[in-house]
Amino acid sequence: MPTRKLRKIFVLDTSVLLHDHSAVHHFQDNDVALPITVLEELDTFKKGNDVLQFEARQFIRFLDTLSGGRSLTDWLPLTDAGGKPRKSRIKVVMPDGLTAPGFPDANVVFGTVKNDHQILNCALQVQRENPKDRVVLVSKDINLRIKARALNLPAEDYETGKVENPGSLPPGSDRLEDVPVGPLGTLLAEGIVDAPALLGRKVPQGNHYYVLRQGKLSCLAFYRKETNQLERLEKIGATGIKPRNAEQTFALHALLNPAVRLVTIQGMAGTGKTLLALAGALEQRKEFKQIYLSRPVVALGNKDIGFLPGDAKSKMNPWIEPLWDNLRLIQNQFPENSKEQQRLKELVTHEKLLITPLAYIRGRSLTDIFFIIDEAQNLTPHEVKTIIARAGDNTKIVFTGDIYQIDTPYLDAQSNGLAYLIDRAQHHPLAAHVTLTSGQRSELANLANELL
Repeated sequence: MPTRKLRKIFVLDTSVLLHDHSAVHHFQDNDVALPITVLEELDTFKKGNDVLQFEARQFIRFLDTLSGGRSLTDWLPLTDAGGKPRKSRIKVVMPDGLTAPGFPDANVVFGTVKNDHQILNCALQVQRENPKDRVVLVSKDINLRIKARALNLPAEDYETGKVENPGSLPPGSDRLEDVPVGPLGTLLAEGIVDAPALLGRKVPQGNHYYVLRQGKLSCLAFYRKETNQLERLEKIGATGIKPRNAEQTFALHALLNPAVRLVTIQGMAGTGKTLLALAGALEQRKEFKQIYLSRPVVALGNKDIGFLPGDAKSKMNPWIEPLWDNLRLIQNQFPENSKEQQRLKELVTHEKLLITPLAYIRGRSLTDIFFIIDEAQNLTPHEVKTIIARAGDNTKIVFTGDIYQIDTPYLDAQSNGLAYLIDRAQHHPLAAHVTLTSGQRSELANLANELL
């Protein structure tokens, strides 16, 4: 008699579905169970314009369509994108209030009755009812996973969209010593050279930047994937902002390069990410209808900016002030009452430069827009995909942030949208990435980054 194949039943926490409403499709041919408490929590998120509310509504609609009037407490087959049934199934778990030896009551163990403990009890119930299957709780909540393991219940993070090793993400540039002197001389003299002549077999798969050295000779260069050539770079400023190092030169080149439509800039605080992005956008203001600046609103609990008093501009003020700081710094590069200062002020007055909440982008088509998303490490991979999917003709999108400085509770260096985008877009001819490593604010700010 053939041995029965061990199936897995994944019990999903609310945090997983708020992170990705399509999560139930990402567990291969295994079954998915949803504690009824999860549906109750999703119900509290269904109203609003924030991404969490969108994810909640999308999943609720999916579940309603899937059930088609059938009972959700019975196993229902999941379908693929074409509506064809798969081997995996889904059901909603109603707590039976029973316990058995080896299956404790989480409310009793942890001393309080709360939603997380109800979810744990439902997972334990599934484990009790399916002794021949491996039952795993999946949650973005680290503390809930720890509690599950304390009850001998296997628990995992939601892995879809995670970067395996954030430390191995491409930096976007390399420093090469002892390169062939002949091709380097050609690059310095003529401004262009075939990449294999300098790089040999180490030709990159996508747009890339180099610091090339041979003795006293040195050169900054850009590898253009379409032509398979290296182009010499000069340190060119933008809107009064001049690059202070090679990496900033690379970042400004990517921002000003019309062939690159998607730019990611990663780096710790004070490396100049936002300032360079804004300066690059302002330098090209005549090439685009508008410049949009935005950053994720990291709200408390289930309170998005709609909870705060005032109009949209007033609600955004606590989050957008750093963007205004960078604009003022650029304005201060020019004399008071100069034509350039007046032009920059007019951009804001006439809404050619617009700071907007990300929640208001959904459903729009971004045509002829230079769009900067700051603090992009606080976005989920799905949010990043949603933003890029809005791009219309003549639109350039720039994501800046630090993948190690996460302000949201259910993201980390592996699962945030910026790291995911850097990893997935690294070889695309429309994309360029630069990692900034040198702090440029002040020696005191550098001390904080290095020692504290």
